[in-house]
Amino acid sequence: MKIGIFSDTHTKTKLAKKTVTHLISEGAEFFIHAGDICDRRVLEELSECGKRYVAVYGNNDANITKYHNQYNLVQEPYYFKLANTKFKLMHLPFYMAPDSDVVIFGHTHEFECDFKNNTLFLNPGETCARNKNLSECVMLEIVPAFFHVTYYTRPTEDKNFHAQHFSFERQNI
Repeated sequence: MKIGIFSDTHTKTKLAKKTVTHLISEGAEFFIHAGDICDRRVLEELSECGKRYVAVYGNNDANITKYHNQYNLVQEPYYFKLANTKFKLMHLPFYMAPDSDVVIFGHTHEFECDFKNNTLFLNPGETCARNKNLSECVMLEIVPAFFHVTYYTRPTEDKNFHAQHFSFERQNI
């Protein structure tokens, strides 16, 4: 299964749309937004893209709580299972215990991909290109014995995303 992951879109709805479009073109079957959505139009993009999704509230998302029942919004930490894999989703990196197979978080605006004690810790970086002239996202592909992570970056002056690949062998699955 291929899971498109992004975070920290803030009010950059055009960058969010480019990210969703790119991840769909790369085969995303499910989307995860790791918070700081900030604009209902990002939720509309996820809702209308034709893929299932989940989005967690970030520390800047008080203005979208009124849409809680219209979109698949959750509070942190949120645990769920997908592709025979246990996930923990949050925005703030406060619940970093390895109590899931994959721990996804945002907030720092920095890409992170660490595999420790059979747990993948993943931060897709910032989609909004606020702290750097770069829009970032991740594709997580889950296959029976591996996690394949593709980290995508797109300088804001470029039309194309650039990819870096990482693979981690899962134990005791």
